[in-house]
Amino acid sequence: MTQKLLNNLYERKEKGQKSFAVLIDPDKVNLDNFSNLIEHCVQYKADYIFVGGSLITNYLMGEVIARIKTYTNIPVILFPGNSLHIDNQVDAILLLSLISGRNPEFLIGQHVISAPVLRKSGIEILPTGYMLVDSGRQTTVSYISNTTPIPHDKPGIAACTAMAGEMLGLKLTYLDAGSGAVNPVSPEMIAAVRQSVDTPIIVGGGINSIKKAKNALSAGADMIVIGNGIEENIDLLREISVTINSYQLLENGV
Repeated sequence: MTQKLLNNLYERKEKGQKSFAVLIDPDKVNLDNFSNLIEHCVQYKADYIFVGGSLITNYLMGEVIARIKTYTNIPVILFPGNSLHIDNQVDAILLLSLISGRNPEFLIGQHVISAPVLRKSGIEILPTGYMLVDSGRQTTVSYISNTTPIPHDKPGIAACTAMAGEMLGLKLTYLDAGSGAVNPVSPEMIAAVRQSVDTPIIVGGGINSIKKAKNALSAGADMIVIGNGIEENIDLLREISVTINSYQLLENGV
């Protein structure tokens, strides 16, 4: 099975290239103006588009993905809430093992159900150590997964959890404060995880300002994920794009 996107993520990390992904929750999509959002993703050079959510109820996932693929060549990566959220139109799937929790369904159970479907689909698999971090309030994903997030002020726990995930063979590390988080993952926690693993680090949840984006990137995030922030302020896409580009210029010595 091809590892094109995974290899690309590692190459970008080695070069110090930062990335950003736009997270689209099918339950929050208004198809009447959806093309406008995708046009913004293209204009401001989003590196990836994540599609998914903890609880999808409107059955629009397939149509949402189809429209994205119609408007752009930006890689579409599935961000699944469970084994039902699989669509063969995507380029890859974050196969999330919820290593911050102790619920076997989200450590391995849902994966067993998904494995034969994914093998047959040919979708690129991105084995990901998924870590929920307390954001100041209970999120949908913590409720649905029946797991307790890592305390916001315990970077050591996050570092050891990420280390264990890497030792188990997971290829990406995803720190997530959850959709609509009050507080994003702290720079101290991101830095601690960065020192403990060599995998690319993805950080999402609560990044709704340039300051928060810069804090995450400077602390060691290789990719930041923007979701609710652009639902509230579409101009955030432009600002994030400028910020990401500034990191590339610094890396190139400009």
